[in-house]
Amino acid sequence: METPDTRLTAFGNQLIEVHNWLREELARLGDDVDAHLEGRAERPRQLRAHCLAFCSALTLHHTGEDAGAFPALAERFPELRPVIEQLEHDHLFVADILRDLENLVDGLDDRPPGPEEARRVRVTLDGLAAVLETHFLYEEKKIVAALDGLGSPGDPDFRPPAWLESSKND
Repeated sequence: METPDTRLTAFGNQLIEVHNWLREELARLGDDVDAHLEGRAERPRQLRAHCLAFCSALTLHHTGEDAGAFPALAERFPELRPVIEQLEHDHLFVADILRDLENLVDGLDDRPPGPEEARRVRVTLDGLAAVLETHFLYEEKKIVAALDGLGSPGDPDFRPPAWLESSKND
């Protein structure tokens, strides 16, 4: 059973788990895109729903980092501020790619796409996958130890990050 102590001390590991889940979902989305582009998919509406769900999950993850985890890390570990600024910049870049992908997938209809349309969708998805993998690896390398270092309620000097405190009042 997960306790508040294990949840906090394993926060960096949770980040890796979320990244792994997002990697898996992106691979599944890629399979769905390929099926549609090759004329093997039944309904583009399902592809659009899957794309929207993935894009929303990734956006929510990045928004949570930007509003919660990153400010807490910057406060506790000021030396990480340049890393956090780079990660926030990455989030903006990824958001632009997500918008492009959503627009491309939204434009697909029941017919198999032409070669140029298929190429644009595939190139955008491949670009997203490459950018995300680089971003995830960098983030994991640079902040996992710091996330785990935020401490736990059992530590005598523990001071919960403000973003954890705010959830108590919701």
